[in-house]
Amino acid sequence: MPSLKEVKTRISSVVSTQQITKAMKMVAAAKLRRSQDRILQMRPFAQKLAVILQNLSAAQSNEPADNWYSKVRPENNVLIIAISSDRGLCGSFNTNVYKGVQRVIEEKYAAQFKQGGVSILPIGKKANEYFTKRKYQVVSDYAGLFGQLSFESVAVLADYLMDNFRSGKYDKIEIVYNEFKNVATQILRTEQYLPVAQQASASTQTTDYIYQPNNTEVLEGLIPKSLKVQLFKAVLDSNAAENGARMTAMDKATENAGEILKELRLSYNRTRQAAITKEILEIVGGAEALKAS
Repeated sequence: MPSLKEVKTRISSVVSTQQITKAMKMVAAAKLRRSQDRILQMRPFAQKLAVILQNLSAAQSNEPADNWYSKVRPENNVLIIAISSDRGLCGSFNTNVYKGVQRVIEEKYAAQFKQGGVSILPIGKKANEYFTKRKYQVVSDYAGLFGQLSFESVAVLADYLMDNFRSGKYDKIEIVYNEFKNVATQILRTEQYLPVAQQASASTQTTDYIYQPNNTEVLEGLIPKSLKVQLFKAVLDSNAAENGARMTAMDKATENAGEILKELRLSYNRTRQAAITKEILEIVGGAEALKAS
């Protein structure tokens, strides 16, 4: 049985940990409220713009010279964008992204990976550390994007992706991230970023557009803007999902600390009672010895 001092030290340690997890839960809740509002306001606009982007790309499919955004090439060089967090203590949030990227490589790009044709662009320090340590080909220029999260900073990354896709450095670009559903649920998503996937529905085939001033200027203006919005939506989704995952993880950690404290306090009381009983027995034994003498 542990001594009273050992149990008391453990109780003090668990109380301190519980205070930290409570504070982290409150901070995550405050951040979640802001990030949730941002993604919920952004999502309808981004989804509608994505439909327009797919329809417009399909309508321009007969003009590949103008619509390089939808140009399908042999997938020799693939870039996978892995969106994680900058910090840990958010449950399986980051681990799901790592596993998602590895699953995409194994199922779709195993041959390219063996030939060195798969690169990882991490957004978030945790993904950067993970893939760098495991000797993947990592483009780490944008790993610290969450430090200054804004549409302008994401637009810079989107320009980099579009330029490198157009130049042929990357033949295909995909995004792996956690989509925010609610505080306790995050859904792992894998989306094709470039080339733009054309809508295959019947409604798309009959879509007729009137271009003003002309289709070339629309392509050069609307499609890049839409791609920037889609990337920004994925980053905001991941940010909200991270805060939800951290809030849930810290809430669970606080509950677990409470359960441990109950057990430790029960152990402390039992140990203390045993010590008191032992002292009483020693006193009684001493008194009996004095009487006998």
